[in-house]
Amino acid sequence: MTRMTRDFGDTMQKDAVPAVSADVIFASLRFPNYKIGVNNQIMETKGDPKVLSMKEVVARETAQLLEQQKRMSVRDLASKFEKGLAAADKLSEEARLREAASLEKHVLLKKLRDALQSLKGRVAGRNKEDVAEAIAMVEALAVQLTQREGELIQEKAEVKKLTNFLKQASEDAKKLVNEERAFARFEIENARAAVQRVEEALQEHDRMSEASGKQDLDQLMKEVQEARRIKMLHQPSKVMDMEHELRALRAQLGEKSRLYLRLQKELSRTKKGEENVPHLYELEGAETLGSYLQIQPCSDNALELSKCSIQWYRVATEGAKKELISGATKSVYAPEPFDVGRILQVDIISKGQEITLSTTGPIDPAAGLGTYVEALVRKHDTEFNVVVTQTGSDHATESIHVLHVGKMRMKLCKGKTTITKEYYSSSMQLCGVRGGGNAAAQAVFWQPKQGLSFVLAFESERERNAAIMLARRFAFDCNIILAGPDHKAPLET
Repeated sequence: MTRMTRDFGDTMQKDAVPAVSADVIFASLRFPNYKIGVNNQIMETKGDPKVLSMKEVVARETAQLLEQQKRMSVRDLASKFEKGLAAADKLSEEARLREAASLEKHVLLKKLRDALQSLKGRVAGRNKEDVAEAIAMVEALAVQLTQREGELIQEKAEVKKLTNFLKQASEDAKKLVNEERAFARFEIENARAAVQRVEEALQEHDRMSEASGKQDLDQLMKEVQEARRIKMLHQPSKVMDMEHELRALRAQLGEKSRLYLRLQKELSRTKKGEENVPHLYELEGAETLGSYLQIQPCSDNALELSKCSIQWYRVATEGAKKELISGATKSVYAPEPFDVGRILQVDIISKGQEITLSTTGPIDPAAGLGTYVEALVRKHDTEFNVVVTQTGSDHATESIHVLHVGKMRMKLCKGKTTITKEYYSSSMQLCGVRGGGNAAAQAVFWQPKQGLSFVLAFESERERNAAIMLARRFAFDCNIILAGPDHKAPLET
């Protein structure tokens, strides 16, 4: 048996194995990995399991297109089919390249087998057997390559079929897109025509309105001129006479109203059996919220009010317990919202004699006040212009302040400076001023906290009563009863 040396092997390899032709082009830079299985069969190693085959990719794309066909618009469907068609063309091109690479592999295997056959004739012994085994492996590899070519041909046919399907679908989608585009253009043209007709109608209406407006203006100017002419023809003394008559009627109406109240009071005294009681004092004023009641002497025997002891009460109904109004010890008292629906009484102690006066009926609410307060409740914060007439230190100021009544707290400001700001609490008090002359109907007593109090004058009686009702409404929402000092002090009648 001939023994081959290293030099001989190198020489044999250089002389017997011809060089690969330069015109051979490999599909990739890495040769496929093979291993010898049972009975010397050549087996191709499996690649990465995550990499899908071309057939699986095509099947998955087709399924996704068919699934999304129902919920996509025509334009999106056409775009998807065009992308699928491009992908099919790409797959077809890849199949063609793989077919060319397979052909190149065949050429390479043929050259390799020819080189091994040539080498087999030049060696002997163990080397010859190795060469024969290599030739068998090359032939087995050629068989597997032929099988792979068959699979590639089948995949190429499927790809071609899919390409034709996608081409047809793309053409149908384009046809649908064109039809939808034509329909949309038709609708747009109709809409534009409708808009143009509406614009023309509006322009015509504007022209007609402008013309009629000018005619109405001219007619109105003529009527005004005619009225001026008629007015100039009449004597201005007639208008003055009418105004004087109206003032006289108002004065008579006021006098009749006072007389009516006086008669009502006398009638109530008569019903109570007070005919023999000397009539020394009487209550004057409208018995409504927003006005004030004043004790007036009506007899020469009446003692001056400054020398009398006075105390006001509120009574729910006749014969019921009367509730003392703390601080109401003046001859003037302005009803507050809490007095609405109740009878007001005043006790006058003069020369040891107690005289009781009362309103003819319950205090009436102010007209429109409830609606006004309901409108203010919708706001988060309401501002009222006030004047601080008295503070806890008896220091008055005539400058304008702003009282904020909010849903959670009340605040008094002067410009940008906050005088006081307190949340609703049990120590806070708010009520009408108990006394104070003619201005009592526009003033309130406010104690934000212990040791600090103000007397605030509002711009009108309506603003004063609205502020009281609004603050009590917000305080009640915070579970706080907001009232005056010694609010509930019932006494037996």
